[in-house]
Amino acid sequence: MTADYRRLRVALLGAGAVGAQVANLLRTHADELADRAGAALDLVGIAVRDVDAPRDVDLPRELLTADAEKLVVGADIVIELMGGIEPARSLILQAIGAGADVVTANKALLATHGPELFEAADQVGASVHYEAAVAGAIPIIRPLRDSLAGDRVHRIMGIVNGTTNYILDRMDREGSDFADVLADAQRLGYAEADPTADVEGYDAAQKAAILASLAFHTSVPIEAVHREGITAIDKGVMDAARHAGYVIKLLAVCERLTGRDELSPAGEAVSARVYPALVPREHPLASVHGANNAVFVQAEAAGNLMFYGAGAGGVQTASAVLGDVVSAARRHIAGGVGVGESTRANLPVVEIGVVTTRYQITLEVADEPGVLAIVAGILAEGRVSIATMEQTVVREANGQGGLARIVIGTHTAVERDLSETVDRLQASDVVERVVSVLRVEGD
Repeated sequence: MTADYRRLRVALLGAGAVGAQVANLLRTHADELADRAGAALDLVGIAVRDVDAPRDVDLPRELLTADAEKLVVGADIVIELMGGIEPARSLILQAIGAGADVVTANKALLATHGPELFEAADQVGASVHYEAAVAGAIPIIRPLRDSLAGDRVHRIMGIVNGTTNYILDRMDREGSDFADVLADAQRLGYAEADPTADVEGYDAAQKAAILASLAFHTSVPIEAVHREGITAIDKGVMDAARHAGYVIKLLAVCERLTGRDELSPAGEAVSARVYPALVPREHPLASVHGANNAVFVQAEAAGNLMFYGAGAGGVQTASAVLGDVVSAARRHIAGGVGVGESTRANLPVVEIGVVTTRYQITLEVADEPGVLAIVAGILAEGRVSIATMEQTVVREANGQGGLARIVIGTHTAVERDLSETVDRLQASDVVERVVSVLRVEGD
């Protein structure tokens, strides 16, 4: 570093909850950031849709502009916090083409166009930094990309969506209904007016694609991530999980599958999936409460690693963004090309059908003799072995036919076999309905 290095021009795209905090911290902590980066960081402009719109942070009017394209020209570092695909993608490509390093928190863009952006940066020796794209303030991108680059990551389990964790945590601890807690989450600002991206798992799936690509050095497209949401989790399902010693979490699971010849010529493949899962209450992820996030990494040499903290919030996410800005500034000062993404492993990404895990199946069945034997026979026929089975009466017979609820815990089974077995259970005359099928993770 050198004290008289030229001032670096920083352009900011977007002044929402995170962008406004980044702008504020760039201005109020300018001296500290300059000391850490080795050069002054000049915020030269902030691109917004409406320069007159009210904002949570008071920003100088002269910094605001609606001309984002003009702003990125001549910038050394471009911070993209607009969200969405376009015009963010085009502006980032324009910035890279002009030689700027890019800092972004745009998980949707990275999950869909990440390889294109990284390739463009490689062509000109620039860098794309995105620590804030997954799990907010939690440092997880750098550990996966740099600290664990010499290790072999086997598995990642992440609680990467604060909205769903808040909902499931309250349902578990208070016995509340899904609809009531969702309404509270919307009132508190944890959930959007349209919560689909969160509760149906789209947000978590985008983050799973990013984590899997980093961990396994393989490009994992968003289309390859299996996704399920939490809208089918009701009080009865929660009660059954609690009774069995589990807590339900929406997990992003990224896994290196090995030792099976059908996976690939090398016997290895990658799976990325998002779904509500049963987590043993003694597992570290079970103690992640409220809107917090956590990522649990299992590596060959490093062992088990846990990263925990605030997964959202303007100030918290701004912390991760500014960390990337300092890194980008240091590269400018040191010179040389940017650090590229490693996706050279090129492992195949497989569908969920080949994954093996344990399951909990909850059924409502006719409460009459012989039903358990029929259910057990269907499971055996489908190569699904029963580990535990518990039956409770839902409705006494009283002349209209009794109804019972059966909760079945299985041994490890192949997902495809389990799915076909559940279809046969649903078609059986003795099964009124399949209440839920949950995977068991972390035991």
